[in-house]
Formats: sequence, structure tokens, C-alpha cells
Amino acid sequence: MEAKAIRTTRYLDIDEIDEHLKNVEYIMMAASSPEHFKEAPIHFTIFLNTSDNLPKDIQDAVLDKFLEENGIRNPIEVMSRIMPVGFSEGSHETLMPLLLIKKEDVTTVAHVPMFVFDFLADSDNFYEAKEKSLTGWSYNYND
Repeated sequence: MEAKAIRTTRYLDIDEIDEHLKNVEYIMMAASSPEHFKEAPIHFTIFLNTSDNLPKDIQDAVLDKFLEENGIRNPIEVMSRIMPVGFSEGSHETLMPLLLIKKEDVTTVAHVPMFVFDFLADSDNFYEAKEKSLTGWSYNYND
């Protein structure tokens, strides 16, 4: 099976995002890190389905839980805060979350605020991102 490039055909509007996020607890995304981060070859982004500004001790506990449950080690360059997140559909099977950083993206792509952890790390559980430079994401839903 050959990897396909991620293509966006359209961005969701606010109502579609709200509907899409019903019952979503979090989304975890993994991609390859820039090459010069050899000790942390995977770029992780965890999107929590909340716009609450979490206290530092809660942030630390949540991140530690993700690290432990997913076999993630040596996190560096950790950023945790509320960020604008859009969603796109395209050639991928599920809607792709988009962390909007550029001002022009924030002004042109519909988005919602979500609490985000963004960091570089290592793990043997994300072979596709680490060894094949593929990007992937998975959704976890509330029961």
C-alpha cells in the first residue's frame, strides 16, 4: 500500500465542527519531527475537546497520563495552551485536525478553541511517523 499525500478538499464550518466534536474526548496526532531532533523523532499534538484553561498541575497529570499510556518518552519543546483548531476533509478517511498558527489561517479557516499539547518525543509505538515520515491521527470518544 502506497502512502497518499494529505489533500484538503474543504474546511469545516463552525456548525460542522461543533457537530463533529460531539462525544470526542481527545484527538492524538503524530508526525515526524524535523531531522535535527534525533532524540525526539516524533512530533505529537494532543487536542483535548475543551476550551478550559487547565491549571498547571492538571496539565502535568494529563500529559503524564498520555506519555505513560502511549509509551512516549523524552518529551521536549512542550507547549500546552488553548489554541485555534480547524478541521479539514479530503483524501484521508477521518477529518484531520489543524492546529492554526499563522494569522492568515486563523482569519480564513473556521475554528474552535481547544486545549492543545504540542511536543517532540520518542516512542516505539508510532513506527509510521518515526520510520516512514507519515502523519496520522486518532480520535478517542467519550462512552
